[in-house]
Amino acid sequence: MNTAYLTHPSCLEHETGEGHPECPARISAIEDQLVASGLLDLLSQYEAPKVNKEHLIRVHTLDYVEWVFNQAPHSKFIHLDDDTVMNPYSLNAALHAAGAAIKAVDLVMSGQVKNVFCNIRPPGHHAGRSRASGFCIFNNVAIAAAHAIEHHGLLRVAIADFDVHHGNGTEEIFHDDPRVMLCSTFRHPYFPNCGADSCNDHIINVPLAVGSSGVEFRTAVTEQWLPALNDFQPQLILVSAGFDAHREDDMGGLSLQEADYFWVTEKLKHIAKLYANDRMVSTLEGGYALHALGRSVMNHIKALSGF
Repeated sequence: MNTAYLTHPSCLEHETGEGHPECPARISAIEDQLVASGLLDLLSQYEAPKVNKEHLIRVHTLDYVEWVFNQAPHSKFIHLDDDTVMNPYSLNAALHAAGAAIKAVDLVMSGQVKNVFCNIRPPGHHAGRSRASGFCIFNNVAIAAAHAIEHHGLLRVAIADFDVHHGNGTEEIFHDDPRVMLCSTFRHPYFPNCGADSCNDHIINVPLAVGSSGVEFRTAVTEQWLPALNDFQPQLILVSAGFDAHREDDMGGLSLQEADYFWVTEKLKHIAKLYANDRMVSTLEGGYALHALGRSVMNHIKALSGF
C-alpha cells in the first residue's frame, strides 16, 4: 500500500479538561470519518511506538525534557503554560505522538510506504527548544526532521505548515539550520503573534489576513511555497497538518474548505515525487471543529493515497 496510518490509544487518554478544544474527540472524529468512508481499510495501519529521549534532545534541551518528565502528574491536572495541560496519561501520549513521527519517517525511508498520516495528539508545532506552548509539549514534526537528518543522513528536509497558527516552535528550532526549509501560512496578527517578519532563505512565512479564503491560501502556496520548494529540492516532505483554518472552525478566523486541503496535499505530493522519491509524512496539528476536521483529514488522506 502507498499510505500508512499511525496512531496510538494513549492519544485518547490525554484529557485536557471540560471545554478544552484540544480534546480526545479530535482523534475519534478523524477515525470515524475514515471508517465511514471506507478509507481506513485501504491504509496500512501501525501503532505508534514511544519516542526515546535521544530523539527528543535533538530538538529540545535536556533540561526541558527532564522538566516535562518531572512535571508529569500522578493525579488530576497540571499546566505547563496557560493553554498546555497534562494529566497522568499525557506524558505517555506525548511520547507516542513523537514516536509516531519517528516511525513514519522510518517507514517512508525504508520504502515500505510512500507517505504516512499520523493521527496523534498532543500536537507539536508550538513547542520550542525549552518550552511548552499552545497545547504542544514536544515538537513532533521537528523531531521527525531531525531524525531524517541525523539517522537517515538526509541533507534537505522541508516542512509545510498550513495550520491557522504560526508554527513558532518549529521556526525557532530550525531558523538557523539551512538543512530544513519551513513553508508556512497562518493568520496574522493572531496567536502566537510572530512569523510575519522572521523569514530567511529557508523560512518561507506567508501571513494571511483574517477572513482569507482558499483563494489567498492557494496564491500563497503557488507564488511563494512552490518556487522555494522547487529551488530547495527536498529529499523528504513533512507536513504540520493543522485544519483549524477551515471556515467552520470558530477559533481560526480563516475560510479554507476541504477542497483546499486536497489541493495543497496534491501540490506537495508532486514536489515529493519530483525530488523525494514520493516520501511524505503528515502529522496532525490543530483543527477543533470536529465534523470539519474529520472531512478535511479525509480529503488530505485521499490526496496522499490516491484513492
